Amino acid sequence: MASPMRSERTKGENHGPIRVNIQQPVLDVAPLNCVPYMGPTNPNDMLSSPTKENAEAAEDIGPVIIYLPSEPTSYELDTIMATTKNGVALTGAAATGSMGPLIGKVEIGELEDSYYFRVTLPGVSMDKSDFNCDIEPDGKVLIRGISTTGEKLVCKDFQVFHMLTQNLCQPGPFSVSFKLPGPVNNQEATSCLANGMLEAIAKKM
Repeated sequence: MASPMRSERTKGENHGPIRVNIQQPVLDVAPLNCVPYMGPTNPNDMLSSPTKENAEAAEDIGPVIIYLPSEPTSYELDTIMATTKNGVALTGAAATGSMGPLIGKVEIGELEDSYYFRVTLPGVSMDKSDFNCDIEPDGKVLIRGISTTGEKLVCKDFQVFHMLTQNLCQPGPFSVSFKLPGPVNNQEATSCLANGMLEAIAKKM
């Protein structure tokens, strides 16, 4: 290995001649390891088919956020929901909250003979005429209701308050839809809405 040479400038000289120290000891450094770059199978195709190992690794990628059109049509939303088994879709007022408790957070549990799920519904009207939860035999769950939070004026104890902050879900109708892992007997489903939480149990088919 060639001996590296260190250049030095004499103190006080900015543009003077450079003195080279030829007595600099040789550095015994191991060479760096390098791995050759393995490009795609087809150099003209940067999206070539993944290998079996990569495909298996890509099956589990952890949490994902998918940004959809701000105002999709019913057909677009149905198409999107039809392609996922574990997705959750929010529409209307449930999709406009930015801070605070959000409508539509879903948790699902399972036993040998049944599924359990709970959905956060803070500020949702408890009136039976305003709220509905449909569970279909294929496991699809559709919740419809009306949010009562996010208003600019709040009447409480015969007083009218002007809201200075509005961080909860906006008032108005909403829907929450998702699908259970498997088919269920929707005739043997029980549910309870209380304290801003919907809980339900549905028997498996």
